[in-house]
Amino acid sequence: MQLKEFLTKREKQIFKLLVENVDTEEIAEILDISSKTVRNHISNVIQKLGVRSRSQAILELIRMNEITLK
Repeated sequence: MQLKEFLTKREKQIFKLLVENVDTEEIAEILDISSKTVRNHISNVIQKLGVRSRSQAILELIRMNEITLK
């Protein structure tokens, strides 16, 4: 039985780009989605984690081995 991933594929893509210091508008362009959709994904992850900011979310996701620094 496979464990459910914490992040969706799209959330993981977005947070990997955030770690690379890509801004919301650039992420939207790269992934061909609206910047509002990018912000919604970020907000969803922040809410899932129970943190208050993008940076706290990034730190927690690194701690959880969901994303890595390059």
